[in-house]
Amino acid sequence: MAVRRDGDGWLAVVKHGREYAGSKKFSTRRAATDWERSFKSRLASGIDVKAGRVTVAARLPIWIADREGMVSPSTLVLDRDLARVLPRWFGTLSINAVSESHVERVLAEWSRARAHGSIVRYRASLSAFFAACIRARLVSTNPVTPVRAPRRTEQPTEWNPLAEADLDAVVAAIAERNQWLAHVVLLAGWTGLRWGELRALRVCDLLEIPEPVLIVRRSQTEGHSVKVPKSGKTRRVPLADHLVPILLDMARDKGASDLLVTTDRGGQLHGTAFKRATDWKTLGRGRRIHDLRHTAVCLWLARGVEVGTVKSWAGHSSIATTDKYVHYLGTAADRAARGRLNAPGASEGQAKHEGSA
Repeated sequence: MAVRRDGDGWLAVVKHGREYAGSKKFSTRRAATDWERSFKSRLASGIDVKAGRVTVAARLPIWIADREGMVSPSTLVLDRDLARVLPRWFGTLSINAVSESHVERVLAEWSRARAHGSIVRYRASLSAFFAACIRARLVSTNPVTPVRAPRRTEQPTEWNPLAEADLDAVVAAIAERNQWLAHVVLLAGWTGLRWGELRALRVCDLLEIPEPVLIVRRSQTEGHSVKVPKSGKTRRVPLADHLVPILLDMARDKGASDLLVTTDRGGQLHGTAFKRATDWKTLGRGRRIHDLRHTAVCLWLARGVEVGTVKSWAGHSSIATTDKYVHYLGTAADRAARGRLNAPGASEGQAKHEGSA
């Protein structure tokens, strides 16, 4: 019998031809029968059940190796990071044993420690992993597909860029404490580099000919190894003239592979130490360090740099991201219309119109 009584439970046994394929014990006959039918269905569809018993952790490196050259660099970085963020207990599961409830548990654990956007991206990567397992005939269904990412619970972080005059005021205030780190703030506020990109710059990334530019090739989030920028691509960021002497001073007496933007003692930048040394909580005017990146993009657009160029300098993945800054600043039409609202005599004209009506 395929399903039979076994002590205090029910044992389901499946054979493939004359060979033993698998067995499992259940507390009810119905559960044993459902499992036995599902197992036979997978065998009939060509699923390699034995191969499907490999653990998630063991299969992930194989999948990632297959993805190289097939997906964008930024997607590959995310896929590689998936192995790090998956809970250890999940990695020990056999691929064919992963259920929707397991996926729900993973997403719930992520939601307690990660932003909603990160959860959505990691869920997509995990779903791609199981889709590949289906193509390899290790499993018949994707347990991630039916499970939605938890709803966003945190308030989305709002942009809070500094106006040019405010940036100058912040830099001046910090300069009274530490001139070197004040220059770091100025660089971040005009180049738009992410913190990880700024702290990963090398001297060789500063070019003076034919025009002074920074080449953004890498990023290094604190506590992590060096990786490619978020966009997955190298980009060029032209330098305003007032930044060039600062960077040349930072590069003085350093080798080509040395860190370019450092602390005043030559060490790598670290957010906590930087905030403490600059009294950022008081002098930063309520901004996050990342708001310096938003500041730069807004300064570029306000100075009339074309939107497509700003997209390239900032390393945005799409023009839609850059357009958000355009809408934040308002269009030239908005500014012209506001000029009309504030034009002398507007109120008198309105009064005359109302009097003649």
